[in-house]
Amino acid sequence: MIKINENYLKLPGSYLFSTIAKKVNEYGAAHPDKKIIRLGIGDVTRPLPKAVIEAMHKAVDEMADAATFRGYGPEQGYDFLRNAIAENDYKARGVDISPEEIFVSDGAKSDCGNIGDIFGVDNVVAVCDPVYPVYVDTNAMAGRAGDYDPKTETWTNLVYMPCLEENGFMPQLPERTPDIIYLCFPNNPSGAAIGYEELRKWVEYARANGAVILYDAAYEAYITENLPHSIFEIEGAKECAIEFRSFSKNAGFTGTRCGFTLIPKELEVNGVSVASLWNRRHTTKFNGVPYIVQRGAEAVYSPEGKAQVRELVDFYMNNARVIREGLAQAGFSVSGGVNSPYVWMKVPEGMTSWDFFDELLDRANVVGTPGSGFGPSGEGYFRLTGFGSAEATIEAIERIKNVFGK
Repeated sequence: MIKINENYLKLPGSYLFSTIAKKVNEYGAAHPDKKIIRLGIGDVTRPLPKAVIEAMHKAVDEMADAATFRGYGPEQGYDFLRNAIAENDYKARGVDISPEEIFVSDGAKSDCGNIGDIFGVDNVVAVCDPVYPVYVDTNAMAGRAGDYDPKTETWTNLVYMPCLEENGFMPQLPERTPDIIYLCFPNNPSGAAIGYEELRKWVEYARANGAVILYDAAYEAYITENLPHSIFEIEGAKECAIEFRSFSKNAGFTGTRCGFTLIPKELEVNGVSVASLWNRRHTTKFNGVPYIVQRGAEAVYSPEGKAQVRELVDFYMNNARVIREGLAQAGFSVSGGVNSPYVWMKVPEGMTSWDFFDELLDRANVVGTPGSGFGPSGEGYFRLTGFGSAEATIEAIERIKNVFGK
């Protein structure tokens, strides 16, 4: 008799953003006269950069000609894109990375979840709390998380690293030693960014304990201060870290899908090359990102592309500034929005995160993300995103100030 993966049955409810979408759709159906402003999900709203579009159009024309048509490409990514990534994202910052260490994919979300395929199910996993739900849910699906406790809203086998206000929303080194450590900076959801010395502490800890850091740097383009853009700017990180990047939030590829994972050749577990294992998994389960999309991603690194991406990032960061300053004026305690497009706010006293979600939707017709959806330490907080339009962002903050302002 066929059996299912019973780990899926342990998952509580639905995925966070699916729950939000359902609640918003139900509210919209019941109140068709209301203009809802969505600042919840981290989806971009501006068009792809002109340089990207032009490169994609050219690639489409190539696919229409037998002389330049391409079928299956290399699963790891075309050399033109891997070379551009190595030169611009790493060597330009003084990090010696070879194109062969870069694996192009359909996005950081996929890779952050899929990377677990090459690690044993009995590894102890540590996550920040609050945290991007994909890290937790995919480890639960694989069987590493143990059992879910609805009373504490935690998994029995996961090591939670609370990111509290008194520590600047930074995780502290865990008491129980993990084998796999998920770090995300600039952080989703809190918007906190990590400095060189703090990140060095994690690299040294991982090396001393034989752990691997899974470093999600999807928002590195939003860093405005003198902070590391890559974990590989830290000496020794090549021996203990894997880095995930995305073209979604810097260049608007959320609907086009392209990212990459970097696994240094120095990273080994029990003498086995981690990159070789990922390559085996990658080539078996993935046929590569479409040629047209990769040509668009390559254009991100052209002089015109870099300037246009900078304009996109500046646009969203200005929205984040509007949100951060507007909420502060309304009397809320806020953080983030400086090196990240996310603003992390405390909800009014006496409310839970979901209470505030409902109140905000009903009274201001604005959608955000309840902090508790990112983990138990997110309770009492709320995330708003700078990825909306400028006009909608301004209007949303004015509505919030009118309803909740002091």
